[in-house]
Amino acid sequence: MNRLDGRHALVCGASRGIGRATAEALAVRGARLSLLARSGDVLASMVEPLLAAGSPQVSVVVADLDDRDGLGTVLEGLRSEGTVHIVVNNTAGPRGGPLLEAAPDAILAALGRHLLASHQILQALLPGMRDAGYGRFVQVLSTSVREPIDNLGVSNLTRAAVASWAKTLSRELPPGVTINNVLPGFTDTDRLASLADAVGQRTDRSPDQVREAWVGTVPEGRLGRPEEQAEAIAFLCSPAASYIRGVSLPVDGGRLRSI
Repeated sequence: MNRLDGRHALVCGASRGIGRATAEALAVRGARLSLLARSGDVLASMVEPLLAAGSPQVSVVVADLDDRDGLGTVLEGLRSEGTVHIVVNNTAGPRGGPLLEAAPDAILAALGRHLLASHQILQALLPGMRDAGYGRFVQVLSTSVREPIDNLGVSNLTRAAVASWAKTLSRELPPGVTINNVLPGFTDTDRLASLADAVGQRTDRSPDQVREAWVGTVPEGRLGRPEEQAEAIAFLCSPAASYIRGVSLPVDGGRLRSI
């Protein structure tokens, strides 16, 4: 029920962190992979290991989600190669800082990269999923969907907007095509390291002190690992998750206090 043989998965932001770990998890399950990111060289270096892990075919898609015209061309190319059954929408979050200080252009750019690009991908690839009777859209968001995180104002706003978008679509997509969100907690990635540096500079603490404070809020007592997020994502992509639709699943070591 968890195998993905014969399924084609598009993994966005596949060059590092959770996206890379997700590509590896889907490869082990036998999925054909299209890896999307701006770093073509990094993606190219992933091809052989993913083939060795079990993927029957791995292709590299160099694209910038801020360039919607270019993204449209990429999506047309993917459609011409056959059905894409799985989309993992994973994009690095916007810069930190209070929402009060955010420029309108920064908000628009974040909504474009996260929300409009996701909508464009869905509209382009949904017809093939509908015809195949199988489709999975999984958004990699943040626990800020449930509880906003201090000094991540634009990210909080954007992630919540995408979660609402996905929940609305969960009522509209045809049978066999599901949409769900994974909400990572503090996960040991390059993105988290950058945030620790930024928070430390604002609060006159070292990055290690910032990380220790974060870990102190997690009942599991540690940061998450990218592969733990990837396993949750891979499950939602699988046939075993066919009756799960419109959920936002926290993978956060128990940090969220809300039900």
